[in-house]
Amino acid sequence: MILPTKHIRPERALLTVGGDLLGCLREPMTVSRLWDELRGARGQAAESAPVNYDWFVLALDLLFMIGAVELDHGLIRKTAP
Repeated sequence: MILPTKHIRPERALLTVGGDLLGCLREPMTVSRLWDELRGARGQAAESAPVNYDWFVLALDLLFMIGAVELDHGLIRKTAP
């Protein structure tokens, strides 16, 4: 689930979706705006598979658990390296 397996394509692995989320986070944004940005970015890329909301939330949770993002006053933002 986190990494690609023979049943989960690389573009659907949580690390890949998390990387896409970090790419969309150019500025702090709400969860709903981040969801819209991800759907828009994945809709334009031909090789990207669509992601449902459950996978989006799991990828966002993974990023939070590893300390890559934080929630600040209702906005998701990247943490400083």
